[in-house]
Amino acid sequence: MALTGLAAAVVFYVYRWWTDPLHAIPTVGGSSVPFLSYLSARKFMPNGKRYIEEGYKKYPRSAFKVPLLDKWMVILSGPKMVEEVRLTSDKVLSFSESTEQAMQLKGSFSREFIDDQYHTGIIKDKLTRSLPAILPDVIDELNLAVPQHIPAKEDEWLAVPIMEAMRQIIARASSRIFVGVPTCRNQEYLDLAINLTIVIASDGLFYSRYPDFLKPWLSRYWSNASKSLEKSMQYLGPVISQRRAMMEKWKTNDWSDKPNDFLQWIMDMEVTKGNSDKSIAERVMIMNFAAIHTSSNSISHVFHRLADHPECIQPLREEIQTVIADEGWTKAAMGKMWKLDSVLKEAQRYDGIGLVSMPRLALQDVTLHDGTFIPRGTSIVVASAGAHHDDNYYANASVFDPFRFSRMRELDGESTKHQFVNTSPTYLTFGHGKHACPGRFFAANEIKSLLAFILLNYDFKKLNDDDQWPVDHWGFNIIPAESGKLLFRRRREDTVYP
Repeated sequence: MALTGLAAAVVFYVYRWWTDPLHAIPTVGGSSVPFLSYLSARKFMPNGKRYIEEGYKKYPRSAFKVPLLDKWMVILSGPKMVEEVRLTSDKVLSFSESTEQAMQLKGSFSREFIDDQYHTGIIKDKLTRSLPAILPDVIDELNLAVPQHIPAKEDEWLAVPIMEAMRQIIARASSRIFVGVPTCRNQEYLDLAINLTIVIASDGLFYSRYPDFLKPWLSRYWSNASKSLEKSMQYLGPVISQRRAMMEKWKTNDWSDKPNDFLQWIMDMEVTKGNSDKSIAERVMIMNFAAIHTSSNSISHVFHRLADHPECIQPLREEIQTVIADEGWTKAAMGKMWKLDSVLKEAQRYDGIGLVSMPRLALQDVTLHDGTFIPRGTSIVVASAGAHHDDNYYANASVFDPFRFSRMRELDGESTKHQFVNTSPTYLTFGHGKHACPGRFFAANEIKSLLAFILLNYDFKKLNDDDQWPVDHWGFNIIPAESGKLLFRRRREDTVYP
């Protein structure tokens, strides 16, 4: 009887596998056969880069799938498919539902936050428009944070763990704009902000081991992200209360020293919405989640690539010094540093922070232009790293060419097309379309300011000439290794300080 039941179960699973519409999409990274696909999923995390490269080569401008612990991930490649994803309605291919499925934020964040994510509009509009006014505050914070986390002297070289230093500096500079002084200098708060990304990612990995119907329940009762968000109120709660009191005092009158930061913009909007203090704090913390690790990973790649190409450093310094002499440390100056912009964009093309981009969850059945059928409930992404290393789109794509994009911008009609912040069907670091990273304009200016500051004030080099830049790949993620170090020395010659 037991054997009969077992045989029936096997037949059922094989039948379901054979009739599953996803069966028609080729599998990379192991077998799609039931039970064996689970073993393949366990192998995917440490081998994701190799599997996705294999899939991109085998199925260019088409679709393939890889096994994850809780689902199949369909990966699309080629500009046509990127454009299809970009142009398809959110009611059909949803970005927000894809994010929710991956991270189960509904169990960690308040109902107010989930139901009305108005902070995204503030990022797109207010944060971007305020860059000329707030960039001096970023520069001011860099003056304090960089020497603290790169305490090198003029007469000796100091080995600095790049990832840790960049995380701390980016957290400080970002928090100056998110919550202002003095909270941006509170190390306990900064540690909480930095660790939130790790906590949310760990929660997501934990949830991936369980079926979808259990995930909302698990996220409600076993969410470490919830604990971090609750703890954030220790630091943000008093600030919010203090600002509420000032807003009540001044009402419509001029508040002469009113903070010009993300927290205040949220509170100004909140007046018409009546959200709780917790909801306000959550919106600040989600900014930390989005900003700190992405920017610190990006700038870490840049420093290691420049250490591999020391011949680029002097042209960069000359450009920075010339522009700052004319424009000062301003947003206008950052916009005129084409070589610096090119280095950042090339490092993201060459290294990047992820193998895929533009995640979506199919809310309805979709048939793509080549006949690929995507059934409702399927998760999809596009192969960004594949496009970035494709010789059809980038000449000598396997070579790091620091000034690749600045040369492109010198051509007639190309001066804005190849800026770091611009997206395209073949440049997908920030995504593409209406769901492209809304904070990329702030991030780009922050990273440029940091890179310019360090280039002018420090020399840096590899510990040994034959050192290779250590990068960890885990699943879809590209992470500069914590072990990566560079040698720094304060510059001896006269330098240009902000």
